[in-house]
Amino acid sequence: MTNLVIVESPAKAKTIEKYLGKDFTVRSSYGHIRDIQKKGMGIDLQNGFEPQYEVSADKKKNVTELKKLTKTAETVWLATDEDREGEAIAWHLAEALNLDIKTTKRIVFHEITKPAIQAAIAAPRTVDMDLVNAQQARRILDRIVGFELSPILWKKIRTGLSAGRVQSVAVRLIVEREREIDAFESSYVFRVQGLLQLLDAAGKPTGNLEVKRTATFETEAEAQAFLEAVAQANLSVMSLEEKPAKRSPKAPFTTSTLQQEAASKLGFSVKQTMTIAQRLYESGKITYMRTDSVNLSELAIAQAKEVISKEYGADYSHPRRYKTKQADAQEAHEAIRPTDFGMKDITGERNEQRLYQLIWRRALASQMSDATLMRTTVEIAIDNLPGDKFTAKGEVVTFEGFLKAYDLDDDAEGGLLPPMHIGQALQVAELSARQSYSRPPARYNEASLVRTLEEMGIGRPSTYAPTIDTVQQRGYVVKEDREGKPRDYRLLTLQDGQVSAETLTEMAGSEKNKLFPTDIAGIVTNFLTKHFDDVVDYQFTAKVEDKFDQIAQGKVEWRAMLDEFYRHFHPRVEAAEDVSREEAGQARLLGSHPENGKPMYVKIGRFGPYVQIGDGENDEKPVFASLMPGQKMDVISLDEALELFKLPRDVGEIPEDFSATAVDGTVFGVKKGQKIMAKQGPFGPYLEYGPKQYAPIKGFDPISIPLEDAVALIEAKIQADAEKIVKTFPGTNVQILKGRWGPYITDLVTKKNAKIAKDEDALALSLEECEKRLEEAPEPKKRGRAAAKKPAVKDAEPKKAAAKKTTAKKAPAKKAAAKTTRKKAAE
Repeated sequence: MTNLVIVESPAKAKTIEKYLGKDFTVRSSYGHIRDIQKKGMGIDLQNGFEPQYEVSADKKKNVTELKKLTKTAETVWLATDEDREGEAIAWHLAEALNLDIKTTKRIVFHEITKPAIQAAIAAPRTVDMDLVNAQQARRILDRIVGFELSPILWKKIRTGLSAGRVQSVAVRLIVEREREIDAFESSYVFRVQGLLQLLDAAGKPTGNLEVKRTATFETEAEAQAFLEAVAQANLSVMSLEEKPAKRSPKAPFTTSTLQQEAASKLGFSVKQTMTIAQRLYESGKITYMRTDSVNLSELAIAQAKEVISKEYGADYSHPRRYKTKQADAQEAHEAIRPTDFGMKDITGERNEQRLYQLIWRRALASQMSDATLMRTTVEIAIDNLPGDKFTAKGEVVTFEGFLKAYDLDDDAEGGLLPPMHIGQALQVAELSARQSYSRPPARYNEASLVRTLEEMGIGRPSTYAPTIDTVQQRGYVVKEDREGKPRDYRLLTLQDGQVSAETLTEMAGSEKNKLFPTDIAGIVTNFLTKHFDDVVDYQFTAKVEDKFDQIAQGKVEWRAMLDEFYRHFHPRVEAAEDVSREEAGQARLLGSHPENGKPMYVKIGRFGPYVQIGDGENDEKPVFASLMPGQKMDVISLDEALELFKLPRDVGEIPEDFSATAVDGTVFGVKKGQKIMAKQGPFGPYLEYGPKQYAPIKGFDPISIPLEDAVALIEAKIQADAEKIVKTFPGTNVQILKGRWGPYITDLVTKKNAKIAKDEDALALSLEECEKRLEEAPEPKKRGRAAAKKPAVKDAEPKKAAAKKTTAKKAPAKKAAAKTTRKKAAE
């Protein structure tokens, strides 16, 4: 073998080997092959923060095979990705494979195309140790923060928690936004808008004009007085102004703008976007997807010009060179673009096609002409209200330009207005004054959080997706939809010269795919802000990123940077040991129980926030109750807390037998006279209507749900259980069940599941086919405590009494388990 090329992913290896020919063998490292050792911190703090690396257990076999190949190769080429992480992987490969770092050839490319690969081979370099040291500094600093800070959180707040330099800042952003929303006090104004009719000289309508009054009214009385005045007024065109305008295309995608646009236009999560973009890159369809540059190569600009001229005409072509605003952006890299502008569509999975189309259109549009428009503004005079007016705005596109390829989806000011002239009379068709409430700051979704992190200089393209994934996996943030609440508003209408008023209802505050902080997120944020303000300080975190950039540029020595950080950080870790659990967990005294006088607290526990009656003195066991969904421990009142102790609640008895039969003859049902209990568990309120029979309570308060509604929920649950069974195979453990996404195959014993395609007839599948698919299906993931089938009752949370009874013999095992947990959280 003459040449051995080592890349990161096997998908990429196949594509590159095809381009290089028979003299080249291409193999994959499968990502990182070494990392800081898992035993202990893995960093020698006394010896210049020297990291202690080890080959990952799952990579040892691959490293052995690569070593054999390097011995038979005349030349080894390290072709890992072009970012800092890729540079570090190249260095780790050189170290693990005993390659000379000074002479081993390192190649990079922004796209996996034959010209790009051949150009890289023609111009190799060696591993850039400045980039490697920047990555090392980031990894070491993050390990120090995680390893020293996470155990403090376990001791002082709750086991299993973690902290991180970027993740904790992201959580703080979400927590502080939620607090802004909680503190927001809504106000309202009355906005006037509606439809006027243009009149000809004879007083006949010639066209309609949508208008609004720019200023608002603070009270309903003012709005009504205005409408009544307009009813008696003469209206006329006071001014008519036309101005040419233009709209310019946006720059091609960076990592963060791709994540934002894919979220808004395709509904993709940040993680989903990066996964699909990775596949597109590895198959040679787009350039590298982790970049903060908006730059395009001269070759790409020329290719885009050719495609635009051919597809739309020469007038639509306007070559542009965008400059990245960030001073530390790597201009040598390129923005995300198609490797071949001439390939408008691709084959493959549907979401890959959709994301590719988005990238192709955005990149192509960036090289197209401005769109030109004509904007019209009309002002309508009200003769009996001098100084007041209505306004109408419209806009018409006179030359589409880049909009031919990529619509910005911005809010246009209106369509084409009807012909009119100064002094022309109008009359009211319909005007309304609507009570409009002010809105609190918007909660973050994944895309807007990425945008904020980028604007603040926190994190880099490669960190956005894993950070957002981590804060959700660790239980600090939940992404979900939430229903709005009904709210009344007043609507005044002027029609046929009469003003009418009515009260209507709207749903306010509905949320879709928004990020909500959990109670533990608020507690951890408060603790870190108070005792480790540097770690969660926005400017400090951004400055650390700048330091990493300076290390990458060879301007700062990485060990000195880490030493400066640690000298400030470690003393705070030592000082935090003196903080009590009560203070760290922000336990709050709500007051005294009105009947027995015992103190009532709200605290955070293993399964979330709970209220406690009594302080456990005089060997008297406290009583506990979990908070309801939507309740927050920092704002819950004594009266609200008292309501929680009304659960479990006896709702009543089942009035009549009810049953439903599945296709296999299985009967699901409940007997007359069965007691119904409303309870609260860690996953929300539920109804218990028999041994191990539960129905979730949705849309009702468990404290007040009527018997009739409870019975309806139980019957619906029984019916759903029966309908879940699509097909059974008697004498076997195999069933076809109906799931959230359609039918699927399951084995009731092994718990393995197998997919059924949407266009398949589930009923037509044979037992043999089902068993074959189950055999090929992946093993089920192990579930933790959160997957327990039985909902926990209200006082199951703290379990302090049980903890005290743990014997001394079990203590060493417990300590060992704690060490293992600490090790994992520090990663």
